[in-house]
Amino acid sequence: MTLPEREVAQLKHERIAQVLEREIRRGRLSYGERLPGESALAQRFSVSRNTVRAALSELGDAGLITTRSGKGSFVTFDGQLLDDRKGWAQALRDSGAELTVTVVCCAVVRDLGLAKRLGVPDPEFVAIDRVRAQPGGLAVSYECSRVPLTPATSAIPERGLLDGSLTRTLTEAGLVVARAEQWVSGRRPTEREATVMGRDWANWFLAVRRTNWTEDDELVEYVESLLDPAHFQLRQTFDVP
Repeated sequence: MTLPEREVAQLKHERIAQVLEREIRRGRLSYGERLPGESALAQRFSVSRNTVRAALSELGDAGLITTRSGKGSFVTFDGQLLDDRKGWAQALRDSGAELTVTVVCCAVVRDLGLAKRLGVPDPEFVAIDRVRAQPGGLAVSYECSRVPLTPATSAIPERGLLDGSLTRTLTEAGLVVARAEQWVSGRRPTEREATVMGRDWANWFLAVRRTNWTEDDELVEYVESLLDPAHFQLRQTFDVP
């Protein structure tokens, strides 16, 4: 195959992947739905089955589908818009998503830089780092929370989270969110983050930084999250004067 022919073949599978991705993200192919077989897709796009396999592989790498041997390819993008004001855990439960949560760190840490950046006097925090994954094991988020160290929160590393919910744990500790600031960007994970999640460092994630405050302007939580855009969407609504 000549170089131009190889480029055309690559463009074909990329084009097919883009078409199918649009159909998945727009809900034409819904969560859990089985995609048409390779032969049907090859006929639809007038390409070889090898080209179809390359397109499906690309969708799999993006976390949009999963392929089961002998059964076919199924959509794993859930398309849920999450209301995270109640916390990611509760929002995910409300959306019907079935995810496992693994706490990879729960300890008291000292971070002078973070304390200075947030404008809080005490540089000691309780660090709670969690990975959420699909039942099949694909990690879809990595959340690193820092909450102020108080007599009520100091027991978290030993006792753990109440019902697995950080939001409930903080509420029980008297830390109730009244306002929040959030910044959203996109980036690849660091080598350490990729290792913790078991994901390829080349994958792009939504990078969310959020600070929650009480009504009295006391820190409730600072959290940095990496969210797989195939499973999380962030939506803003606002009035236009």
